[in-house]
Amino acid sequence: MAVENINVRIKGSLQTHLQQQIGADGLYENASEYICSLIRRDLQSRTEAWEWLKKELEPALRADKDKFIAVSAQDVISRNSGN
Repeated sequence: MAVENINVRIKGSLQTHLQQQIGADGLYENASEYICSLIRRDLQSRTEAWEWLKKELEPALRADKDKFIAVSAQDVISRNSGN
């Protein structure tokens, strides 16, 4: 896998936070390790969100068509506004 360098400028509270995460006092040896960890967590979070959504939608996708009720947009608006 090819390695590509990416330059990122951060300042203020973001830079302070980064410095707290790296070095002798942090969990990471350098900024690169920390950034890679953040990206991995982001990818994991997205995967978990998709898995949750699929799990929630699966019963509806498998349901018989006669279980569905036709509603209009106004029906949904009224239901959600408490009217």
